[in-house]
Amino acid sequence: MSIAQDLGQVAPSPGLLDRERIIATAGFNRWLVPPAALCIHLCIGMAYGFSVFWLPLSQAIGITKPVACAADVGLIGSLFTTSCDWKVADLGWMYTLFFVLLGSSAAIWGGWLERSGPRKAAFVSALCWCGGLLISAFGVYTHQLWLMWLGSGVIGGIGLGLGYISPVSTLVKWFPDRRGMATGMAIMGFGGGAMIGSPLADILMNYFKTPTSVGVWQTFVVMAVIYFAFMMAGAFGYRIPPAGWRPEGWTPPATQNAMITSGHVHLKDAHKTRQFWLIWAVLCLNVSAGIGVLGMASPMLQEIFAGSLIGKPEIGFAALDAEQKKQIATIAAAFVGLLSLFNIVGRFFWASLSDKLGRKLTYATFFGLGMLLYGLSPWAAHAGSLALFVAFFCIILSMYGGGFATVPAYLADMFGTQFVGAIHGRLLTAWSTAGIVGPVVVNYIREAQINAGVPRAQVYDRTMYILAGMLVLGFIANLLVRPVATKWFMKDAEVAALQAKSANASASLQYGSFGIGKGGLDGTALLAWAVVGIPIAWGVWITLSKSLALFR
Repeated sequence: MSIAQDLGQVAPSPGLLDRERIIATAGFNRWLVPPAALCIHLCIGMAYGFSVFWLPLSQAIGITKPVACAADVGLIGSLFTTSCDWKVADLGWMYTLFFVLLGSSAAIWGGWLERSGPRKAAFVSALCWCGGLLISAFGVYTHQLWLMWLGSGVIGGIGLGLGYISPVSTLVKWFPDRRGMATGMAIMGFGGGAMIGSPLADILMNYFKTPTSVGVWQTFVVMAVIYFAFMMAGAFGYRIPPAGWRPEGWTPPATQNAMITSGHVHLKDAHKTRQFWLIWAVLCLNVSAGIGVLGMASPMLQEIFAGSLIGKPEIGFAALDAEQKKQIATIAAAFVGLLSLFNIVGRFFWASLSDKLGRKLTYATFFGLGMLLYGLSPWAAHAGSLALFVAFFCIILSMYGGGFATVPAYLADMFGTQFVGAIHGRLLTAWSTAGIVGPVVVNYIREAQINAGVPRAQVYDRTMYILAGMLVLGFIANLLVRPVATKWFMKDAEVAALQAKSANASASLQYGSFGIGKGGLDGTALLAWAVVGIPIAWGVWITLSKSLALFR
Protein backbone atom coordinates (compact mmCIF):
# COMPACT_ATOMS: atom_id res chain seq x y z
CA MET A 1 0.00 0.00 0.00
CA SER A 2 1.39 3.46 -0.93
CA ILE A 3 2.02 6.29 1.51
CA ALA A 4 -0.77 8.29 -0.16
CA GLN A 5 -3.22 5.45 0.50
CA ASP A 6 -2.02 5.14 4.12
CA LEU A 7 -2.90 8.80 4.60
CA GLY A 8 -6.28 8.35 2.96
CA GLN A 9 -5.25 10.43 -0.03
CA VAL A 10 -5.50 9.66 -3.71
CA ALA A 11 -2.24 10.01 -5.61
CA PRO A 12 -2.55 12.71 -8.29
CA SER A 13 -3.07 11.39 -11.81
CA PRO A 14 -0.29 12.20 -14.27
CA GLY A 15 -0.66 15.35 -16.36
CA LEU A 16 -1.21 15.36 -20.10
CA LEU A 17 2.49 15.93 -20.78
CA ASP A 18 3.94 13.67 -18.08
CA ARG A 19 6.04 10.63 -18.87
CA GLU A 20 3.67 8.31 -17.01
CA ARG A 21 0.80 9.43 -19.25
CA ILE A 22 2.45 8.23 -22.47
CA ILE A 23 3.42 4.65 -21.58
CA ALA A 24 2.01 2.45 -24.37
CA THR A 25 -0.71 -0.07 -23.64
CA ALA A 26 -1.82 -3.22 -25.44
CA GLY A 27 -2.71 -2.65 -29.07
CA PHE A 28 -0.32 0.27 -29.68
CA ASN A 29 1.65 0.09 -32.94
CA ARG A 30 5.30 1.09 -32.64
CA TRP A 31 5.33 2.23 -36.30
CA LEU A 32 3.34 5.30 -35.22
CA VAL A 33 6.35 6.67 -33.32
CA PRO A 34 8.72 7.44 -36.26
CA PRO A 35 6.14 9.67 -38.05
CA ALA A 36 5.65 11.55 -34.75
CA ALA A 37 9.41 12.11 -34.58
CA LEU A 38 9.44 13.26 -38.22
CA CYS A 39 6.71 15.82 -37.47
CA ILE A 40 9.14 17.44 -35.03
CA HIS A 41 12.32 17.12 -37.09
CA LEU A 42 10.86 18.29 -40.41
CA CYS A 43 9.84 21.54 -38.70
CA ILE A 44 13.00 22.34 -36.75
CA GLY A 45 15.10 21.23 -39.73
CA MET A 46 14.18 24.53 -41.41
CA ALA A 47 17.14 25.92 -39.45
CA TYR A 48 19.29 24.59 -42.31
CA GLY A 49 17.25 26.61 -44.80
CA PHE A 50 17.18 29.98 -43.05
CA SER A 51 19.61 31.43 -45.59
CA VAL A 52 16.61 31.75 -47.95
CA PHE A 53 15.62 34.80 -45.86
CA TRP A 54 18.99 36.59 -45.89
CA LEU A 55 18.78 38.44 -49.21
CA PRO A 56 15.15 39.62 -48.75
CA LEU A 57 15.97 40.75 -45.20
CA SER A 58 19.07 42.58 -46.41
CA GLN A 59 16.74 44.94 -48.30
CA ALA A 60 13.79 45.01 -45.91
CA ILE A 61 13.82 48.83 -45.93
CA GLY A 62 15.01 49.47 -49.49
CA ILE A 63 12.70 46.73 -50.87
CA THR A 64 14.36 46.64 -54.31
CA LYS A 65 17.94 47.28 -53.17
CA PRO A 66 19.64 47.60 -49.76
CA VAL A 67 19.83 50.93 -47.96
CA ALA A 68 23.45 51.03 -46.82
CA CYS A 69 24.29 51.94 -43.23
CA ALA A 70 26.71 54.73 -42.37
CA ALA A 71 30.33 53.70 -41.99
CA ASP A 72 30.22 54.21 -38.21
CA VAL A 73 27.35 51.72 -37.72
CA GLY A 74 29.06 48.55 -36.53
CA LEU A 75 27.65 45.20 -35.49
CA ILE A 76 26.27 46.54 -32.20
CA GLY A 77 24.68 49.50 -33.96
CA SER A 78 23.07 47.24 -36.55
CA LEU A 79 21.24 45.39 -33.78
CA PHE A 80 19.16 48.49 -33.03
CA THR A 81 19.17 50.65 -36.17
CA THR A 82 15.89 51.29 -37.98
CA SER A 83 17.25 53.59 -40.69
CA CYS A 84 19.30 51.20 -42.83
CA ASP A 85 19.28 47.59 -43.98
CA TRP A 86 21.05 44.71 -42.29
CA LYS A 87 24.12 43.07 -43.78
CA VAL A 88 23.91 39.40 -44.73
CA ALA A 89 26.94 38.77 -42.49
CA ASP A 90 25.06 40.20 -39.48
CA LEU A 91 22.00 38.09 -40.27
CA GLY A 92 24.23 35.03 -40.64
CA TRP A 93 25.03 35.11 -36.93
CA MET A 94 21.59 33.58 -36.40
CA TYR A 95 22.85 30.45 -38.18
CA THR A 96 25.75 30.24 -35.72
CA LEU A 97 23.39 30.77 -32.78
CA PHE A 98 21.15 27.95 -34.03
CA PHE A 99 23.79 25.29 -33.77
CA VAL A 100 25.64 26.59 -30.73
CA LEU A 101 22.35 26.71 -28.80
CA LEU A 102 21.26 23.36 -30.25
CA GLY A 103 24.29 21.59 -28.84
CA SER A 104 24.40 23.43 -25.52
CA SER A 105 20.65 23.13 -24.79
CA ALA A 106 20.68 19.42 -25.66
CA ALA A 107 23.59 18.96 -23.26
CA ILE A 108 22.01 21.01 -20.46
CA TRP A 109 18.47 19.61 -20.61
CA GLY A 110 19.13 16.07 -21.86
CA GLY A 111 18.83 14.66 -18.32
CA TRP A 112 15.55 16.53 -17.78
CA LEU A 113 14.22 15.02 -21.02
CA GLU A 114 14.97 11.48 -19.80
CA ARG A 115 13.06 12.15 -16.57
CA SER A 116 10.14 14.06 -18.08
CA GLY A 117 9.68 12.10 -21.29
CA PRO A 118 9.68 13.00 -24.99
CA ARG A 119 6.18 14.53 -25.10
CA LYS A 120 6.98 17.31 -22.63
CA ALA A 121 10.32 17.99 -24.33
CA ALA A 122 8.69 18.16 -27.77
CA PHE A 123 5.95 20.45 -26.43
CA VAL A 124 8.55 22.88 -25.02
CA SER A 125 10.49 22.61 -28.27
CA ALA A 126 7.38 23.66 -30.24
CA LEU A 127 6.82 26.65 -27.94
CA CYS A 128 10.46 27.75 -28.33
CA TRP A 129 10.84 27.17 -32.09
CA CYS A 130 7.46 28.57 -33.15
CA GLY A 131 7.48 31.28 -30.49
CA GLY A 132 10.93 32.27 -31.69
CA LEU A 133 9.59 32.63 -35.23
CA LEU A 134 6.84 34.95 -33.96
CA ILE A 135 9.38 37.06 -32.04
CA SER A 136 11.51 37.20 -35.20
CA ALA A 137 8.45 38.30 -37.20
CA PHE A 138 7.99 41.18 -34.76
CA GLY A 139 11.71 41.92 -35.09
CA VAL A 140 11.37 42.20 -38.86
CA TYR A 141 8.20 44.29 -38.55
CA THR A 142 9.91 46.76 -36.17
CA HIS A 143 13.31 46.34 -37.88
CA GLN A 144 15.12 45.24 -34.73
CA LEU A 145 17.84 42.72 -35.46
CA TRP A 146 18.37 41.93 -31.76
CA LEU A 147 14.81 40.56 -31.62
CA MET A 148 15.62 38.17 -34.48
CA TRP A 149 18.80 37.02 -32.73
CA LEU A 150 16.86 36.51 -29.50
CA GLY A 151 13.74 35.00 -31.09
CA SER A 152 14.99 32.50 -33.64
CA GLY A 153 18.66 32.42 -32.67
CA VAL A 154 18.51 31.94 -28.89
CA ILE A 155 14.95 30.84 -28.04
CA GLY A 156 14.56 28.97 -31.32
CA GLY A 157 18.00 27.42 -30.84
CA ILE A 158 16.90 25.99 -27.48
CA GLY A 159 13.85 24.57 -29.25
CA LEU A 160 16.15 22.98 -31.81
CA GLY A 161 18.16 21.19 -29.13
CA LEU A 162 15.13 19.83 -27.26
CA GLY A 163 13.31 18.86 -30.45
CA TYR A 164 16.36 17.20 -31.97
CA ILE A 165 16.99 14.81 -29.06
CA SER A 166 13.34 14.30 -28.03
CA PRO A 167 12.77 11.11 -30.09
CA VAL A 168 16.23 9.54 -29.86
CA SER A 169 15.95 7.56 -26.63
CA THR A 170 12.34 6.65 -27.42
CA LEU A 171 13.08 5.26 -30.87
CA VAL A 172 16.10 3.29 -29.67
CA LYS A 173 13.87 1.63 -27.05
CA TRP A 174 11.05 0.95 -29.53
CA PHE A 175 13.41 -0.61 -32.10
CA PRO A 176 16.09 -2.57 -30.22
CA ASP A 177 16.18 -4.86 -33.23
CA ARG A 178 16.87 -1.98 -35.67
CA ARG A 179 18.39 0.90 -33.74
CA GLY A 180 20.17 2.51 -36.69
CA MET A 181 17.15 2.38 -38.98
CA ALA A 182 14.89 3.89 -36.31
CA THR A 183 17.09 6.88 -35.50
CA GLY A 184 17.89 7.28 -39.20
CA MET A 185 14.18 7.67 -40.00
CA ALA A 186 13.76 10.49 -37.50
CA ILE A 187 17.03 12.35 -37.99
CA MET A 188 16.47 12.15 -41.74
CA GLY A 189 13.70 14.65 -41.07
CA PHE A 190 16.10 17.26 -39.70
CA GLY A 191 18.04 17.17 -42.95
CA GLY A 192 14.79 17.28 -44.91
CA GLY A 193 13.36 20.29 -43.11
CA ALA A 194 15.12 22.80 -45.37
CA MET A 195 14.22 20.82 -48.50
CA ILE A 196 10.54 21.43 -47.67
CA GLY A 197 10.77 24.71 -45.77
CA SER A 198 12.93 26.66 -48.24
CA PRO A 199 10.61 26.37 -51.26
CA LEU A 200 7.61 26.89 -48.98
CA ALA A 201 9.18 30.09 -47.62
CA ASP A 202 9.94 31.27 -51.16
CA ILE A 203 6.29 30.71 -52.19
CA LEU A 204 5.01 32.56 -49.11
CA MET A 205 7.41 35.50 -49.48
CA ASN A 206 6.35 35.97 -53.10
CA TYR A 207 2.69 35.80 -52.05
CA PHE A 208 3.07 38.42 -49.28
CA LYS A 209 5.49 40.69 -51.15
CA THR A 210 4.19 44.24 -51.72
CA PRO A 211 5.74 47.55 -52.81
CA THR A 212 6.35 48.31 -49.11
CA SER A 213 7.23 44.84 -47.75
CA VAL A 214 9.53 41.97 -48.73
CA GLY A 215 7.00 39.55 -47.17
CA VAL A 216 9.31 37.99 -44.58
CA TRP A 217 7.51 38.81 -41.33
CA GLN A 218 4.22 37.49 -42.70
CA THR A 219 6.02 34.32 -43.85
CA PHE A 220 7.44 33.81 -40.35
CA VAL A 221 3.94 34.05 -38.86
CA VAL A 222 2.39 31.55 -41.30
CA MET A 223 5.26 29.10 -40.92
CA ALA A 224 5.06 29.37 -37.12
CA VAL A 225 1.37 28.38 -37.26
CA ILE A 226 1.99 25.47 -39.66
CA TYR A 227 4.98 24.22 -37.69
CA PHE A 228 3.15 24.47 -34.36
CA ALA A 229 0.32 22.27 -35.68
CA PHE A 230 2.77 19.65 -36.96
CA MET A 231 4.92 19.71 -33.83
CA MET A 232 1.88 19.32 -31.57
CA ALA A 233 0.79 16.31 -33.62
CA GLY A 234 4.26 14.87 -33.16
CA ALA A 235 4.42 15.59 -29.43
CA PHE A 236 1.05 13.98 -28.72
CA GLY A 237 1.90 11.05 -30.99
CA TYR A 238 4.82 10.02 -28.79
CA ARG A 239 4.53 6.90 -26.67
CA ILE A 240 7.20 5.05 -24.70
CA PRO A 241 7.34 1.27 -24.16
CA PRO A 242 6.82 -0.12 -20.64
CA ALA A 243 9.88 -1.41 -18.83
CA GLY A 244 10.77 -4.89 -20.02
CA TRP A 245 9.04 -4.55 -23.41
CA ARG A 246 10.51 -6.33 -26.42
CA PRO A 247 9.23 -6.69 -29.99
CA GLU A 248 7.15 -9.83 -30.33
CA GLY A 249 9.31 -12.82 -31.19
CA TRP A 250 12.60 -10.92 -30.80
CA THR A 251 15.30 -11.76 -28.29
CA PRO A 252 18.81 -10.32 -28.09
CA PRO A 253 21.28 -12.40 -30.15
CA ALA A 254 22.70 -15.32 -28.16
CA THR A 255 26.24 -14.49 -29.35
CA GLN A 256 26.34 -10.87 -28.25
CA ASN A 257 28.53 -8.52 -30.29
CA ALA A 258 31.33 -7.26 -28.02
CA MET A 259 30.63 -3.71 -29.28
CA ILE A 260 26.98 -3.86 -28.15
CA THR A 261 26.52 -3.79 -24.39
CA SER A 262 23.64 -5.32 -22.48
CA GLY A 263 24.26 -2.98 -19.52
CA HIS A 264 23.59 0.70 -18.87
CA VAL A 265 25.97 3.54 -18.00
CA HIS A 266 24.56 6.38 -15.87
CA LEU A 267 24.49 9.86 -17.35
CA LYS A 268 26.79 11.15 -14.59
CA ASP A 269 29.47 8.61 -15.58
CA ALA A 270 29.27 8.54 -19.40
CA HIS A 271 31.49 11.59 -19.92
CA LYS A 272 34.14 10.07 -17.62
CA THR A 273 34.81 7.27 -20.11
CA ARG A 274 37.33 7.50 -22.96
CA GLN A 275 34.68 6.05 -25.31
CA PHE A 276 32.50 9.15 -24.91
CA TRP A 277 35.31 11.49 -25.92
CA LEU A 278 36.50 9.29 -28.76
CA ILE A 279 32.96 9.22 -30.22
CA TRP A 280 32.77 12.99 -29.55
CA ALA A 281 35.90 13.42 -31.69
CA VAL A 282 34.51 11.05 -34.34
CA LEU A 283 31.32 13.12 -34.70
CA CYS A 284 33.13 16.48 -34.52
CA LEU A 285 35.66 15.62 -37.23
CA ASN A 286 33.07 14.03 -39.55
CA VAL A 287 30.74 17.03 -39.19
CA SER A 288 33.53 19.65 -39.44
CA ALA A 289 34.57 18.33 -42.85
CA GLY A 290 31.01 18.04 -44.16
CA ILE A 291 29.60 21.30 -42.82
CA GLY A 292 32.59 23.23 -44.15
CA VAL A 293 31.85 22.01 -47.67
CA LEU A 294 28.08 22.44 -47.33
CA GLY A 295 28.49 26.08 -46.28
CA MET A 296 30.69 26.89 -49.31
CA ALA A 297 29.18 24.52 -51.90
CA SER A 298 27.68 27.25 -54.10
CA PRO A 299 30.74 29.53 -54.47
CA MET A 300 33.01 26.46 -54.71
CA LEU A 301 31.21 25.10 -57.78
CA GLN A 302 31.02 28.55 -59.39
CA GLU A 303 34.69 29.40 -58.87
CA ILE A 304 36.03 25.98 -59.89
CA PHE A 305 33.96 25.37 -63.05
CA ALA A 306 32.97 28.97 -63.92
CA GLY A 307 32.16 29.20 -67.65
CA SER A 308 32.12 25.41 -68.04
CA LEU A 309 28.75 25.42 -66.30
CA ILE A 310 27.21 27.34 -69.22
CA GLY A 311 29.14 25.69 -72.04
CA LYS A 312 32.01 28.21 -72.16
CA PRO A 313 34.99 26.46 -70.52
CA GLU A 314 37.44 29.07 -71.79
CA ILE A 315 35.95 31.75 -69.49
CA GLY A 316 37.31 31.90 -65.92
CA PHE A 317 35.26 33.11 -62.98
CA ALA A 318 36.77 36.63 -62.96
CA ALA A 319 35.95 37.11 -66.66
CA LEU A 320 32.25 36.28 -66.34
CA ASP A 321 29.83 39.17 -66.89
CA ALA A 322 26.87 39.89 -64.58
CA GLU A 323 24.37 37.86 -66.63
CA GLN A 324 26.71 34.86 -66.84
CA LYS A 325 27.33 34.97 -63.08
CA LYS A 326 23.57 34.96 -62.54
CA GLN A 327 23.26 31.86 -64.75
CA ILE A 328 25.96 29.90 -62.94
CA ALA A 329 24.57 30.97 -59.55
CA THR A 330 21.29 29.28 -60.52
CA ILE A 331 23.17 26.11 -61.45
CA ALA A 332 25.15 26.25 -58.19
CA ALA A 333 21.90 26.54 -56.24
CA ALA A 334 20.81 23.28 -57.89
CA PHE A 335 24.10 21.72 -56.72
CA VAL A 336 23.37 22.80 -53.13
CA GLY A 337 19.87 21.29 -53.40
CA LEU A 338 21.26 18.01 -54.68
CA LEU A 339 23.77 17.89 -51.80
CA SER A 340 20.93 18.49 -49.36
CA LEU A 341 18.99 15.58 -50.86
CA PHE A 342 21.96 13.24 -50.44
CA ASN A 343 22.43 14.55 -46.90
CA ILE A 344 18.86 13.42 -46.18
CA VAL A 345 18.98 10.07 -47.98
CA GLY A 346 22.35 9.30 -46.38
CA ARG A 347 20.86 9.64 -42.91
CA PHE A 348 18.47 6.79 -43.50
CA PHE A 349 20.68 4.68 -45.77
CA TRP A 350 23.85 4.66 -43.68
CA ALA A 351 22.08 4.40 -40.32
CA SER A 352 20.08 1.41 -41.58
CA LEU A 353 23.20 -0.18 -43.06
CA SER A 354 24.95 0.22 -39.70
CA ASP A 355 22.52 -2.35 -38.26
CA LYS A 356 24.24 -4.86 -40.56
CA LEU A 357 27.82 -3.57 -40.61
CA GLY A 358 28.05 -2.36 -37.01
CA ARG A 359 28.60 1.28 -36.02
CA LYS A 360 32.39 1.14 -35.85
CA LEU A 361 32.77 -0.30 -39.35
CA THR A 362 30.22 2.20 -40.69
CA TYR A 363 32.24 5.14 -39.36
CA ALA A 364 35.45 3.55 -40.65
CA THR A 365 33.76 3.58 -44.07
CA PHE A 366 32.83 7.26 -43.68
CA PHE A 367 36.41 8.23 -42.92
CA GLY A 368 38.18 5.85 -45.32
CA LEU A 369 35.96 6.61 -48.32
CA GLY A 370 35.81 10.28 -47.33
CA MET A 371 39.60 10.60 -47.35
CA LEU A 372 39.70 9.10 -50.85
CA LEU A 373 36.95 11.36 -52.22
CA TYR A 374 38.30 14.57 -50.69
CA GLY A 375 41.75 13.69 -52.01
CA LEU A 376 40.45 12.99 -55.53
CA SER A 377 38.12 16.00 -55.80
CA PRO A 378 40.88 18.45 -56.91
CA TRP A 379 41.83 15.96 -59.65
CA ALA A 380 38.19 15.80 -60.84
CA ALA A 381 38.05 19.60 -60.83
CA HIS A 382 41.25 20.06 -62.86
CA ALA A 383 40.14 17.34 -65.27
CA GLY A 384 36.98 19.36 -65.87
CA SER A 385 34.73 16.44 -64.95
CA LEU A 386 31.64 18.08 -63.50
CA ALA A 387 29.80 14.74 -63.18
CA LEU A 388 32.61 13.14 -61.15
CA PHE A 389 33.01 16.23 -58.96
CA VAL A 390 29.28 16.34 -58.22
CA ALA A 391 29.18 12.58 -57.58
CA PHE A 392 32.11 12.78 -55.13
CA PHE A 393 30.44 15.47 -53.07
CA CYS A 394 27.02 13.84 -53.15
CA ILE A 395 28.60 10.74 -51.57
CA ILE A 396 30.54 12.90 -49.09
CA LEU A 397 27.36 14.67 -47.98
CA SER A 398 25.50 11.37 -47.67
CA MET A 399 28.15 10.29 -45.17
CA TYR A 400 27.94 13.65 -43.39
CA GLY A 401 24.23 13.04 -42.83
CA GLY A 402 24.84 9.38 -42.06
CA GLY A 403 27.20 10.38 -39.26
CA PHE A 404 24.43 12.29 -37.48
CA ALA A 405 21.93 9.46 -37.82
CA THR A 406 24.28 6.65 -36.81
CA VAL A 407 25.74 8.22 -33.67
CA PRO A 408 22.66 7.69 -31.41
CA ALA A 409 22.78 3.96 -32.15
CA TYR A 410 26.57 3.98 -31.57
CA LEU A 411 25.96 5.53 -28.13
CA ALA A 412 23.22 3.02 -27.31
CA ASP A 413 25.60 0.20 -28.26
CA MET A 414 28.31 1.62 -26.00
CA PHE A 415 26.35 2.97 -23.01
CA GLY A 416 23.00 1.16 -23.08
CA THR A 417 19.57 2.70 -23.61
CA GLN A 418 18.65 3.97 -20.14
CA PHE A 419 20.25 7.43 -20.60
CA VAL A 420 21.02 7.40 -24.31
CA GLY A 421 18.95 10.54 -25.04
CA ALA A 422 20.77 12.59 -22.40
CA ILE A 423 24.18 11.22 -23.38
CA HIS A 424 23.39 12.06 -27.01
CA GLY A 425 22.46 15.56 -25.89
CA ARG A 426 25.88 16.04 -24.31
CA LEU A 427 27.62 14.60 -27.35
CA LEU A 428 25.95 17.22 -29.57
CA THR A 429 28.41 19.79 -28.20
CA ALA A 430 30.65 18.19 -30.85
CA TRP A 431 28.22 19.56 -33.46
CA SER A 432 28.40 23.04 -31.93
CA THR A 433 32.19 22.87 -32.10
CA ALA A 434 32.16 21.57 -35.67
CA GLY A 435 29.75 24.35 -36.68
CA ILE A 436 32.54 26.80 -35.87
CA VAL A 437 35.62 24.78 -36.90
CA GLY A 438 34.42 23.58 -40.32
CA PRO A 439 33.34 26.91 -41.85
CA VAL A 440 36.33 28.74 -40.32
CA VAL A 441 38.80 26.27 -41.85
CA VAL A 442 37.19 26.46 -45.30
CA ASN A 443 36.54 30.22 -45.33
CA TYR A 444 39.90 31.38 -44.03
CA ILE A 445 41.96 29.04 -46.20
CA ARG A 446 39.97 30.24 -49.21
CA GLU A 447 40.63 33.89 -48.34
CA ALA A 448 44.33 33.20 -47.76
CA GLN A 449 44.62 31.44 -51.12
CA ILE A 450 42.86 34.28 -52.96
CA ASN A 451 45.05 36.90 -51.26
CA ALA A 452 48.12 34.88 -52.27
CA GLY A 453 47.06 35.17 -55.91
CA VAL A 454 46.02 31.54 -56.40
CA PRO A 455 43.59 31.20 -59.36
CA ARG A 456 39.95 30.81 -58.31
CA ALA A 457 39.75 27.35 -59.86
CA GLN A 458 42.51 26.12 -57.52
CA VAL A 459 41.77 27.87 -54.22
CA TYR A 460 39.97 24.82 -52.79
CA ASP A 461 42.74 22.27 -53.49
CA ARG A 462 44.57 22.77 -50.22
CA THR A 463 41.26 22.94 -48.34
CA MET A 464 40.26 19.50 -49.62
CA TYR A 465 43.58 18.01 -48.53
CA ILE A 466 43.25 19.55 -45.05
CA LEU A 467 39.71 18.19 -44.72
CA ALA A 468 41.02 14.77 -45.77
CA GLY A 469 43.62 15.11 -42.99
CA MET A 470 40.83 15.79 -40.48
CA LEU A 471 39.19 12.56 -41.59
CA VAL A 472 42.46 10.71 -40.93
CA LEU A 473 42.23 11.89 -37.32
CA GLY A 474 38.59 10.79 -37.20
CA PHE A 475 39.55 7.35 -38.55
CA ILE A 476 42.14 6.95 -35.78
CA ALA A 477 39.70 8.06 -33.06
CA ASN A 478 37.10 5.57 -34.29
CA LEU A 479 39.74 2.82 -34.45
CA LEU A 480 40.51 3.38 -30.76
CA VAL A 481 36.89 2.84 -29.62
CA ARG A 482 36.64 -0.28 -27.46
CA PRO A 483 33.81 -1.70 -25.31
CA VAL A 484 33.15 0.27 -22.11
CA ALA A 485 34.78 -1.21 -19.00
CA THR A 486 32.37 -3.07 -16.70
CA LYS A 487 33.16 -0.76 -13.77
CA TRP A 488 31.08 1.99 -15.43
CA PHE A 489 27.86 -0.01 -15.69
CA MET A 490 25.04 0.40 -13.20
CA LYS A 491 24.08 -2.53 -11.00
CA ASP A 492 20.91 -4.42 -11.95
CA ALA A 493 19.21 -3.11 -8.80
CA GLU A 494 19.94 0.50 -9.82
CA VAL A 495 18.44 -0.05 -13.28
CA ALA A 496 15.38 -1.77 -11.79
CA ALA A 497 14.88 1.13 -9.36
CA LEU A 498 14.93 3.62 -12.24
CA GLN A 499 12.53 1.56 -14.32
CA ALA A 500 10.23 1.02 -11.35
CA LYS A 501 9.40 4.73 -11.39
CA SER A 502 7.40 4.11 -14.55
CA ALA A 503 3.80 3.00 -14.52
CA ASN A 504 3.34 -0.69 -15.32
CA ALA A 505 6.65 -1.24 -13.55
CA SER A 506 5.66 -4.79 -12.80
CA ALA A 507 6.26 -5.49 -16.48
CA SER A 508 9.98 -5.23 -15.73
CA LEU A 509 9.71 -8.53 -13.85
CA GLN A 510 9.38 -10.33 -17.18
CA TYR A 511 10.15 -9.67 -20.81
CA GLY A 512 7.54 -9.80 -23.53
CA SER A 513 5.56 -7.80 -26.08
CA PHE A 514 2.54 -7.34 -23.75
CA GLY A 515 0.42 -6.99 -26.89
CA ILE A 516 2.33 -3.83 -27.86
CA GLY A 517 4.08 -3.13 -31.13
CA LYS A 518 1.86 -5.32 -33.26
CA GLY A 519 0.19 -4.23 -36.47
CA GLY A 520 3.09 -3.27 -38.71
CA LEU A 521 2.17 -0.72 -41.34
CA ASP A 522 -1.60 -0.95 -40.80
CA GLY A 523 -4.14 1.68 -41.88
CA THR A 524 -3.49 4.07 -38.99
CA ALA A 525 0.26 3.84 -39.42
CA LEU A 526 -0.01 4.40 -43.18
CA LEU A 527 -2.10 7.53 -42.56
CA ALA A 528 0.50 8.83 -40.10
CA TRP A 529 3.27 8.18 -42.62
CA ALA A 530 1.28 9.95 -45.35
CA VAL A 531 1.10 13.10 -43.21
CA VAL A 532 4.89 13.35 -43.23
CA GLY A 533 5.53 11.48 -46.48
CA ILE A 534 3.59 13.82 -48.76
CA PRO A 535 5.58 16.95 -47.75
CA ILE A 536 8.83 14.97 -48.07
CA ALA A 537 7.85 13.76 -51.56
CA TRP A 538 7.00 17.35 -52.56
CA GLY A 539 10.38 18.57 -51.32
CA VAL A 540 12.23 15.79 -53.17
CA TRP A 541 10.36 16.60 -56.40
CA ILE A 542 11.22 20.30 -56.13
CA THR A 543 14.87 19.50 -55.42
CA LEU A 544 15.25 17.02 -58.27
CA SER A 545 13.52 19.28 -60.79
CA LYS A 546 15.89 22.13 -59.92
CA SER A 547 18.97 19.89 -59.94
CA LEU A 548 18.40 19.08 -63.63
CA ALA A 549 20.01 22.47 -64.35
CA LEU A 550 23.36 20.91 -63.42
CA PHE A 551 23.35 18.54 -66.37
CA ARG A 552 21.67 20.49 -69.16
